[in-house]
Amino acid sequence: MSGAAYKLVNNKNLDAASSVMRALTHPIRLRLIGFIDQNKRINVNKIYKTLKMEQSVASQHLRILREVKLVQAERKGKFIFYTVNYKKLEGIVIAINKFLSK
Repeated sequence: MSGAAYKLVNNKNLDAASSVMRALTHPIRLRLIGFIDQNKRINVNKIYKTLKMEQSVASQHLRILREVKLVQAERKGKFIFYTVNYKKLEGIVIAINKFLSK
């Protein structure tokens, strides 16, 4: 493996990519991303009530999505609003397409 290729494929990068892919492959997290996308910016209470989820389940999955930066959370007073991180998703799609084209 060349030095340039090694810099792209090292344990840290593989671990990060693996975490993102695990986050994206869970059906509840995909549902959450889709719902947030439909609403552009939405309060966490509205998310779990509309999707008929337990608050703790929604919070656990939203935490995972935040950790891998697929969603962003913004606190306004006592409310937390979520948005999709489109820049991160775009980067993932580009990386997957590059990988698949080789």
